[in-house]
Amino acid sequence: MIDIFKIKGFLPYILVVFINAFTDLGHKIIIQNSVFKVYDGNEQIILTAIVNGFMLLPFVLLFSPSGFISDRYKKHKVMRISAMFAVLVTILITISYHLGLFWVAFFLTLALSIQSAIYSPAKYGYMKELVGNQNIASANAIVQSTTIVAILCGIFLYSIGFEYLLPNALLSSSQEILKHISPLGYLLVLGSLLELRLTYLLEDKSTELLHKRFSLKEYFRGGYLRKNIKLISTNKTIWLCIVGLSIFWGLSQVVLAVFPAYIKENLGVSNVIIVQGLMALSAIGIIIGSVIASKISKHYIETGIIPLGAIGIFVTILLIPMIDSLILSGVNFFFFGIFGGLLIVPLNSLIQFNSSAKRLGVVLAGNNFMQNIVMVSFLIATVFITLFKIDSKIIFYILSLIAFASAIYTIVKLPQSMIKFFISVVLSVKYKLTVIGIDNIPQTK
Repeated sequence: MIDIFKIKGFLPYILVVFINAFTDLGHKIIIQNSVFKVYDGNEQIILTAIVNGFMLLPFVLLFSPSGFISDRYKKHKVMRISAMFAVLVTILITISYHLGLFWVAFFLTLALSIQSAIYSPAKYGYMKELVGNQNIASANAIVQSTTIVAILCGIFLYSIGFEYLLPNALLSSSQEILKHISPLGYLLVLGSLLELRLTYLLEDKSTELLHKRFSLKEYFRGGYLRKNIKLISTNKTIWLCIVGLSIFWGLSQVVLAVFPAYIKENLGVSNVIIVQGLMALSAIGIIIGSVIASKISKHYIETGIIPLGAIGIFVTILLIPMIDSLILSGVNFFFFGIFGGLLIVPLNSLIQFNSSAKRLGVVLAGNNFMQNIVMVSFLIATVFITLFKIDSKIIFYILSLIAFASAIYTIVKLPQSMIKFFISVVLSVKYKLTVIGIDNIPQTK
């Protein structure tokens, strides 16, 4: 396998991925921290869930158009135009900060996520065009790790800046908070401008493009949605991978929405750096888990680590409401991320490997659609439960039950892969296994 960073264009591509995630997350962190400072309890959970929902909703509504755009047009150009839109939105966000227009900034979260929804299928489709089938697992691990590093940098930089810019006096409104932290808006604009510049370094790697026109009438009638859902559901491997990823990210979204209110109420923590830092440890864990998965899946896709990841996710979610120590909570979030990385890297790789180049954009958009509709559904259910004054600890136990059922399902579906993986680990002490010629395996029947 060649050094993936020696592939021409891979480094600027990774930098684009990093800055896009860093900028998208920055605004979300600012809004969430504002909510954390001003609101408490169930009201805080609901508003946090709505913010997360805004980040996800465009992926549901724009499922068909984003997939069509990625398959119809050159993916590097789609990324470039999306970056232009991000520049405009971040400028509007910065203005809203300066004027203290909290609810304008709150709803601009939706506009920023529209850009991400269009960008995402093109991003992952371009990756496959750039690195080829043999390097998919490694490229996915790098992209996943890069995204998580960007999230970590965004969490710490924007949270530290947020706390630093606020005066010592307690602020009573979100409008006052935004005015004080408004200089962070310039960082958002700078990031989007740098992302736009880097997209001009991406070269055309397109192979097959669709030559059809998009019908708005068909879109609003749901025709594209039915067709695309049928496309991704006919391939059982792709469909099960998408379901698995959807459940993982659905659980993660609820954990991120509920944990700030839980730790504020039960452990008395009010510093956003501590709260965001604890959750950020899961991101560090995902990086390490992704690297481990990449090394295990070198030259091929190791499916035996999928049940292992699912079991670990169940255990770590179950432990969240049982732990009353900040240090132990951090350790638990770290391992939650590791098991998540072991799960998502092989599942993403299987989706890309089993998709034809011509329909990859639709499949990836379908992946986004299913993941985000599950995440939005989980968040809506969280809001509904919260309205009935259900304690945050109970919510975590409900999540652990869902994770348990998912873990049992993966074990039932992949018993031979899990056993083979553990046997290969034992044998690797004495023997070295090398898989070659993965590009010769047909992607479709």
